[in-house]
Amino acid sequence: MADPLLRQVLPVDAEQQVVPGFSLDAVGDGAAKKADGVIQKYRGRALLVATGSCAVNCRYCFRRHFPYADETAARDGWAGAVASIAADPTIDEVILSGGDPLSLATPKLAELTAQLASIPHIRRLRIHSRLPVVLPERVDAALLQWLSALPWPVAFVIHANHANEFDASVDAALAALRGAGVQLLNKAVLLRGVNDSVEALAALSTRSFAAGVLPYYLHQLDRVEGVAHFEVPDDEARALHAALAARLSGYLVPKLVREVGRYRQAPAVTP
Repeated sequence: MADPLLRQVLPVDAEQQVVPGFSLDAVGDGAAKKADGVIQKYRGRALLVATGSCAVNCRYCFRRHFPYADETAARDGWAGAVASIAADPTIDEVILSGGDPLSLATPKLAELTAQLASIPHIRRLRIHSRLPVVLPERVDAALLQWLSALPWPVAFVIHANHANEFDASVDAALAALRGAGVQLLNKAVLLRGVNDSVEALAALSTRSFAAGVLPYYLHQLDRVEGVAHFEVPDDEARALHAALAARLSGYLVPKLVREVGRYRQAPAVTP
């Protein structure tokens, strides 16, 4: 149970505890819905819930209670989701999320991006995926060809919380993604018993950079029901982040953030 990778995926009794302040929709996805599978919390960006499927069931997932059966952008062949984005010229970035968008077959992803390509005000595509880390074989020739042919700059955000999640097969998948022309970033979540030490966070940053991935965000835990045992208090999080900044070069220090309400920036966790 002390293994930092096992702790992320092993169900435990603590998930059944009811803790005040932890809710079914901790980040306000429901209130930010624009269309089926389309969420907009921040100005200029729209998130597509491309699928509810994932390759791994992370026990701290902030969408563990999300109604995927009713809220995916793939419904009606993407038409409603694409129409919603097309109708709002302030949106210049589309984020593919889920679930995990790479759980979809590459032809399905290509079908979506072909429709998005008809929208002139889209300038960037962002993809959030855990699969290059937990299933690096998903980064195959067809996926790379699709990425290389996309008409926008692509930010590809992987999700690794601990340096031990990287190995030679992950390194090879990430190198292939870089070869397809995408910018690789890492998003981590600060988790009790996984990476809540300066040593673990420093190792994660340096190992991800060695694999060609820039540290991007270190998220404070989203307070969704069933994950309270993972929480690190804000004061401790700030102290860890300050110690990390004192130890590492600036480009290796991710921003410490907490998800907030609609149409606000995600700020550093500050007093």
